[in-house]
Amino acid sequence: MRVELDVPKCVASGQCVMAAPDVFDQRDDDGVAILLEERPGEELRGEVEEAVAICPAAAIRLVES
Repeated sequence: MRVELDVPKCVASGQCVMAAPDVFDQRDDDGVAILLEERPGEELRGEVEEAVAICPAAAIRLVES
């Protein structure tokens, strides 16, 4: 799986960081999400799927590869 983050769409809510802290972080200056791991391990799938589902801006996409 591969994670795509559409940074311009991000509204800096931090929901993704709370759902999947090993995959996402936030910039210090404006809170916009940062993708830490583009290809997280299968053990993080549930967390990533939750982050995708709860993102208020629909800025995260999970791509099967």
